[in-house]
Amino acid sequence: MTIKPVPGTASTLPYRLTLDIRALDMTEEQFLKLCSDNGDFRLELTAKRELIIMPPTGSRTGGRNSDLNGFLFVWSRQDGTGQTFDSSTGFTLPNGSVFSPDASWVLLSRWQTLTSEEQERFAPVCPDFVIELRSPSDNPTDLQCKMEEYVENGVRLGWLIDPRQRHVYIYRPGKAVEVLEDPATVSGDPELPGFTLDLREIWG
Repeated sequence: MTIKPVPGTASTLPYRLTLDIRALDMTEEQFLKLCSDNGDFRLELTAKRELIIMPPTGSRTGGRNSDLNGFLFVWSRQDGTGQTFDSSTGFTLPNGSVFSPDASWVLLSRWQTLTSEEQERFAPVCPDFVIELRSPSDNPTDLQCKMEEYVENGVRLGWLIDPRQRHVYIYRPGKAVEVLEDPATVSGDPELPGFTLDLREIWG
């Protein structure tokens, strides 16, 4: 078991835990049951069969997450080509990781190819767009690796938003990471045409 503190922070939140569970050979059904039985925690599973246990977010981070999902939901309803998901949603990536982005969006043309049973579980689909919002208990290096893994598994656009530094890291397949310093807005074009996130709500 490893406990990962966040360098340079004085967060009073519990640190996330990483457990090596390769010896358990946990099935998808067992992981679903584990998540169901421990609803107070956010659980993720890496391709290396590491179980990531994260505490509930602080209230300020939770408010920012709510804003992110609200902006994305409103745009998605107007656009009509995809489905949005909040931070409680797990996706099974092609490499076997089960991740829960803080906000995500999947094209309807891909979502509708899944069976009802697949949609009810941790859907075997990599979102087209993901947002990860750094909280005080997050290790930035871990988040950057996670964003790279999203892209390797099919994400077309990813944003890592760091309110502490007021930076936005933009990930796209085959391109170097773009870093925006203290931007007022960030645009989803061309992957999400017309979607612009007002970051003044997030920085505040």
